[in-house]
Amino acid sequence: MDLGLHDRVILVTGGARGIGQGIAQVLAAEGAMPVIIGRDAEDNDQAVRAIVDTGGKAYAIRAELTSTSECADAVAATIKRFGRIDGLVNNAGANDRVGLEDGDTDRFLLSLRRNLTHYYDMAHLVLTQLKSSRGAIVNISSKVAETGQGGTSAYAAANGGRNALTREWAAELAKYGIRVNAVIVAECWTPLYAQWLASVPDPEAARHRIEASIPLGQRMTTCEEIANTVAFLLSPRSSHTTGQLIHVDGGYVHLDRMLS
Repeated sequence: MDLGLHDRVILVTGGARGIGQGIAQVLAAEGAMPVIIGRDAEDNDQAVRAIVDTGGKAYAIRAELTSTSECADAVAATIKRFGRIDGLVNNAGANDRVGLEDGDTDRFLLSLRRNLTHYYDMAHLVLTQLKSSRGAIVNISSKVAETGQGGTSAYAAANGGRNALTREWAAELAKYGIRVNAVIVAECWTPLYAQWLASVPDPEAARHRIEASIPLGQRMTTCEEIANTVAFLLSPRSSHTTGQLIHVDGGYVHLDRMLS
């Protein structure tokens, strides 16, 4: 199916690794121009080369997303180069495990800056362009906002904020024809996930236990599966879908895990 994304300029924060890289690759395969934005210039460039080597198009801009001014510079650089912005994927962030018992207010606020504030910054900064292009926003969020996890107050709060902003922006921007949706991730296999798993006792047993709790297939979601849904939500094929929190998680959040 042609998703109608050819030559559309779409910003992807944190697009150099993991889920973000998967999103950039799928968008490029659909003929779009993903603009990868992240703090590590070398990672960004490698992600672009991987796309170009497979016949796609991509561009990278180095920016520290916790800085509003650097977010603004990245948006301005995109407009200067391409003259338009058709979509935004807010993806960057990581579970930094700032909990209630072992955390503190300063670390909690810093985590919100790393995991939530730039979602607002980027959406605010691209809004004029999206009004012109009648573009779309997709926010990547986590099941932690709904299920809890323990020991991760800041990340849970950030993702609750992502979900709430998705609904709020969908309501505010409907009059401009701008659609806003979120993709909720549960257990998705990424390099960061692999790094965490390697740090726990008996990683193989831990992975088996986690996968056994996922009803559909008893396996983790792939980055490509997340990316395919993101591409659809950015495309005109989803022209009457907005304000939705779409779980791409093998049924992890909403199906009785005893099914496994």
